Amino acid sequence: MPMMVRRLALFFAMLCGLMMTQVPEFAEQYQQRLGGAIDELSAIVARFDSDSAAQGLTEDGGIERLLANSDEFVRQRGTQMREISARLVRLQDVQQMLRNHGPAERLVILATHYDSSIAARAFESFQPAVPVSAEAFVLGLIGFIGGGGAVHAAGYSFKRKLGRRPRKIPSESI
Repeated sequence: MPMMVRRLALFFAMLCGLMMTQVPEFAEQYQQRLGGAIDELSAIVARFDSDSAAQGLTEDGGIERLLANSDEFVRQRGTQMREISARLVRLQDVQQMLRNHGPAERLVILATHYDSSIAARAFESFQPAVPVSAEAFVLGLIGFIGGGGAVHAAGYSFKRKLGRRPRKIPSESI
């Protein structure tokens, strides 16, 4: 049993280590999609701001005019524009945080401030890569140790539940 647990632990440790090395690559692909989303939303907001300015309004004034309209369709467009504008600001803030922090902090920022639609699209088109960064090496080592440790802990727990069976000592012939 111990040999099987060790082999299983090694396999699981290697698998976890390999999976953890992909986190920085996913983060990179997420950041690329984040930039694309910001570019697209910026174009939409710039066009709206231009249209509002042509009517002598600010962006907020244009949104308020849409929201005050008696036509439900127009009011919905005002709500959408408010949401687009707020999302753009939110995404720009996250992008700025990502630029201003180191590798470990970026992973925390991505985990706590991610945009679910961008993350889903990044995951759909995710292409694994062989990362060679120090960040990927450290995460791979953490995954290796954590995965192997988890299997060993589970094996130890299983072994304790079964209880130790006394070894049969071969009788010596006299």
